[in-house]
This record gives sequence, C-alpha cells and structure tokens, in this order.
Amino acid sequence: MSKLKKITIILFSAMLLLVACGGGNQNPLSGNEWNGKKYTVGVTQIVEHPSLNAAYEGFKQALADAGLDVEYQVQNAQNDNSTNMTIATNLVNSNVDLIFANSTSSAQAVASETQEIPIVFTSVTDAVGAQLVDSLENPGGNVTGTIDLHPDVIPLTMTFLKKQLGAKNIGVVFNAGEQNARVQIDKVKELAKEMDLNIIEASVATSADVKQAVDSLIGKVDSLYIIKDNTVVSALESVTSAAFDNKLPMMVGELDSVKRGGLAAYGFSYHDLGYETGQMAVKILTGESKPSELPVQVTKNLQFVVNEETASAIGLDIKEEWQAEISE
Repeated sequence: MSKLKKITIILFSAMLLLVACGGGNQNPLSGNEWNGKKYTVGVTQIVEHPSLNAAYEGFKQALADAGLDVEYQVQNAQNDNSTNMTIATNLVNSNVDLIFANSTSSAQAVASETQEIPIVFTSVTDAVGAQLVDSLENPGGNVTGTIDLHPDVIPLTMTFLKKQLGAKNIGVVFNAGEQNARVQIDKVKELAKEMDLNIIEASVATSADVKQAVDSLIGKVDSLYIIKDNTVVSALESVTSAAFDNKLPMMVGELDSVKRGGLAAYGFSYHDLGYETGQMAVKILTGESKPSELPVQVTKNLQFVVNEETASAIGLDIKEEWQAEISE
C-alpha cells in the first residue's frame, strides 16, 4: 500500500461545506418518521473510478443518516456517450423522485431530458459553463449540486510543478470531448503562458487511447499533469506505469489518484463532496427546499498529499519545505 504524507493547507477553517449545508446528520429521523414514504432515486455515473465511486457512497450515506427509505436505480455509462443518453432517458421515463448525476456529462444528459424531476449533481467542474445552472448563487430550474474544482487547485499545482519540481515542459493527457476537461486545460494553458511553461498536449477519445497518448509524450516532457478527466483517470494505471518507467513526476487532480500512484495532489475527499450533495438531496426530497433555492456549493477545504513510494520510485527526494506542515 502506498505511503502517503498529508500536508494540510486548509484554506477555510470550516470543514467542507459545513457552513453552507450543515454538518453530520441533519435529519436524524427514521423512515417511519418521514411518514413511511419510500423514495426512488436514479443514479447516473459516466464511468467507474475511485473518486466518482466515493462520491456516490457519500451521497448514499447522507440519505441513510437522514433516515430516508430509498430505493436506488443505479446505471453506469462506462464512458460511452450513447449509453449515457440512454440512461438519462430511462431514468426520466421511470419517473424517479430525484436523479443523482455523478459527473458533468451525466448531469448534462439528464438535464436535457427533464425540467421537472429534481437533479442534484457532483463531480462537476464548471456548472455554469456546462449550462447546468444559471449561476452558482441562483441555479434556477430543477438542477443544483456541488462542484469539484476549487479555484486555487490549478494555480497551486502549476506553481508546484515549476518551483518545486523544476518543470519546463509539462505533458497533459485529456479527453477534449469532456467539457470539464476543456475548462481545466484552458486554465492550465493560460497559466503556463504567464509562468513561461510549455504545455504539450495528447488528447484521447476513450480510455483505451490513454496508453498510446501518454507514450507519445515520452521524450518531449519533463513532467506530467493529469487533471480531473474521467476518461484518463479511469485508465490512470497506464499513465503511472509510463511515469515510473521514465522517472517522470506526475501531479494529479484528485487525492484518490495519489493513492493510485500519482506523485502529489491538492484535493479533498470525494466521499465528503458526495455527502454534501446528499444533504442537498434530503432537503429536496423532504420538501424543505427546491433545487432552484439551493446554491451550488464549492469545496472549501484543501489538502496537499504526497505519495512517498512514488517519489522514491522516480528517484525524487521529498524536500524539507514539503514536510513543514505534515500531519501523520
């Protein structure tokens, strides 16, 4: 098992979204105390990978903690856009009480199919850019949720690549068909220009393309930055293998990806993010709030985590300044 060191860089004193949504068990009632109602929740997820899976588990935990009796209809598109749309149609036709959309493309698909069934999303990078909501503060319509990109993550990562790792030529692998990926890559390129860094791109359409894409970067780059991209993260081992073989430091966009061999990341718990989304769903299902009344939430708690085994494997010494605030 990878040995991780966690450097806490909490940017706000409150834990993730506690101020906005409240913490812990918001409605400690049994199913009977909710008038015996049984809810049906549709779940759509674009692909299997640890962060998305953790978000779903957190979501379910929040509804269970609230005492709701829930039947889940769970469907996974396995990163196929056609299947993703079919899932959306099926869930809407099933007339579920609420839909939990776990990823940008999942949320876009169900939002295009219904303006009536409440939708809560998570693992979305840019809810406004994806045309899921009118604004973060006032979502409008039947859609709201949580986003998974703190505005400081990409700047912090790019700064770490340059100042701590001495990067000059950074390789990025991403699916240009993912709206969330394009948003992140645009920001990476904008910062790279300001910081006099060179970004070398390799795009993919499916997870099967990832190995060939990362292989195309070898010899051209001195580091890798794997953003929050569902297609690439679902095949992350193809990237970590190449990074290990070629002694390339690889920054990643999620803490779960550090556990899977990434060198380091600024991030947060997707289980917590899913839990907060679940708390929003509880308010909607029980009639306390409508989606249009619940602002989209942004993660407020960041940690910096380093994988010591990965650092050792690529011959990288962990610098003293990285360990200054380490909490075991």
